[in-house]
Amino acid sequence: MFLSVFDIFKVGVGPSSSHTVGPMVAAAHFLDLLRDGRQKVPGAGKLARLGCSLHGSLAFTGKGHATDRAIMLGLAGFIPATFDANSAEVTEAAIKASGKICPPALGELDFDPDKDIHFDYGPPLDGHPNGMILSGYDTAGNLYLRETYFSVGGGFILTAKEIDAKDDLTEDPAGVPYPFHNAVEMLQMAKKSGKSIAEMKLQNELSHADIQSLNERLAHIWQVMENCIARGLQTGGILPGGLNLRRRAKGIHESLLNERGQNMSAPHTINDWISVYAIAVNEENAAGGQVVTAPTNGAAGVLPATIRYYLDHVPGATPAKVNDFLLTAAAIGGMIKNNASISGAEVGCQGEIRSAAAMAAAGFCEVMGGTPEQVENAAEIALEHHLGMTCDPVGGLVQAPCIERNGLGAIKAISAASLALRGDGTHLISLDACVETMRQTGLDMNSNYKETSLGGLAVNVIEC
Repeated sequence: MFLSVFDIFKVGVGPSSSHTVGPMVAAAHFLDLLRDGRQKVPGAGKLARLGCSLHGSLAFTGKGHATDRAIMLGLAGFIPATFDANSAEVTEAAIKASGKICPPALGELDFDPDKDIHFDYGPPLDGHPNGMILSGYDTAGNLYLRETYFSVGGGFILTAKEIDAKDDLTEDPAGVPYPFHNAVEMLQMAKKSGKSIAEMKLQNELSHADIQSLNERLAHIWQVMENCIARGLQTGGILPGGLNLRRRAKGIHESLLNERGQNMSAPHTINDWISVYAIAVNEENAAGGQVVTAPTNGAAGVLPATIRYYLDHVPGATPAKVNDFLLTAAAIGGMIKNNASISGAEVGCQGEIRSAAAMAAAGFCEVMGGTPEQVENAAEIALEHHLGMTCDPVGGLVQAPCIERNGLGAIKAISAASLALRGDGTHLISLDACVETMRQTGLDMNSNYKETSLGGLAVNVIEC
C-alpha cells in the first residue's frame, strides 16, 4: 500500500496520535456517514443523540490520553489539522454545560460526555487493541447508524471492514515508479536506477502531486515542527494531567545557552542539545499542543530534534536538504508501518520510539551523504537497539517515560547514522529482519506492556 510522506507526517494535536488524533479523525468520518444518510438503519426516525464506546487501550489509557475529549470535539466538527485550542475550550465547556452538541449540517443533538462516552474495560475488540464504536440514535432511542473504528497508530484509522481486508491491500506496481515493499527491494531499485532513497521517494510522490505543492507541503511540515520546538523551549510550568511534572526544556535550554556564552561546555553536552529539542516537542505534545506525527505523537520529538541538530550543529548543513531528510524518513516509516506496526498499543513503544529513531537515522544519514546501503544500515542499527521496548505510560499520560525517551531516541538515531557512515553499508542483520523481529516481539509481548498502563513503570512508580 502506498503511503505518502504526508501520511507519515501529519499535523495533529497532542497528546497521542492513536488516542487523540485517530479518534478525532474517526469522529469526523462518522459525521460524514451521518450526513450522507445512506447507511442509516432502515426504519430509523430522526437523528437525535450520539454515543461512543471505547475499547482496549483506548479505554485503559483513554482518560490520560484525552480520548474522550478528542471524540467529543471531533463530533462537534473539529479536525486535527486545523485544531484551534481556544475554540475547542469554548465548545467543550458548552457541550458539558448543556448536554447538547451541534455537528456541522446535523443540527443540535443530545450528547452528555459523562453518559454517552463509555469506557469498556473488558477484552478489546477483534482486529486491534485500539477500538471504538460510534453510534447515532433516533428520537425513540432506536439505533440510527453505527460504525466500528480502529485507531492503528500515527493518526491512521480503519473501519471494521477495512481492518478485515487490510491484508489484501498491496501496492499497485503501476501506481508509482519505485514501489518497494521492503528494504531489499528498495536497495535493488536504488542500485538499478542510480538514485538515492530520497530521489526514489520523491518520484513516487510526484505520481500523486506536482513539485510546487509537494515542496510547499513539506515546508509546512518542517515549519510546524520548528514552531513546536520553539514553543517548547520558551514555555515553563507544570504539565496537565495530575503527575505535577514540571516542564524542563526551557530551563535546560537557558542553561545550555549560558554555558555556550561562557565557553564552558564539555563535548558530551551535545547530547543535551539533542535531548532538549526532543523534550521541547514532547512537552508541547503532553500539553495538548500542535505537533507533527513522526510517525506518532508519542515519538514526535525524535525526528525534528535530529533535523534541528543537523541544521544547528553540523558544519556545512543546509536547509535545502530538509526535504531529502523527510522523504527518506518517510520511506523507512512507510515500510515499518506496512510490514510491522507503529502503534504502541499493538507492539509496545518499540513501534513508536524505535520507528522514529530508524526514520531519523535514515534521514540524517541521507543528508550527510550516505549511500542507500548506509542509509539502510543506519535505520537497521537504530531499530535493532530499541527492540522489546514496552509502552508503560505512568498514569496513562504521554509524559513519563515518554518525553525523555524521545531525547534518547534522537541520540541513538544520530549515533546509528554516524556508525553507518563509518562503514560501507555491509552488515550482518538486515533492516527487514529487524522489522519482522519487531512485529514478532510485539505479538509475543504481554498486553500489560502495550499502552494499557497495567504494567511496567505505570504500576511500579505509583506503588512506590
